[in-house]
Amino acid sequence: MSQQRKLDPAPDPAPDPAQGRWVMLQLMRLGGVMLAVGGLVIIGGAIKGPPVLGYGLLAFGLFEFFVMPVMMARRWKTPEE
Repeated sequence: MSQQRKLDPAPDPAPDPAQGRWVMLQLMRLGGVMLAVGGLVIIGGAIKGPPVLGYGLLAFGLFEFFVMPVMMARRWKTPEE
C-alpha cells in the first residue's frame, strides 16, 4: 500500500494588505473611543483635570473615530482606471 501525502498549498508570497489595513482602521477607532471616554471622565469629574482637557480629548477622540478612518480608507483606495 502506498500512502499519498497531502500537499500543502504553497504559501502566499505576499501578505494581503487589506487585512493589515482593516486592523489599522479598527485600532484607530478603538483609540478614538478611548480618548472620548477619557475626555468624558475628566468632564464628569471622576478624574481631576481641567475641563478644557476633557473637551479637547473628547473632540479629538470623536475626530479620530469618525473622520480619520474615512481619510485613511480614501488614501488606500485603489485608483480607478
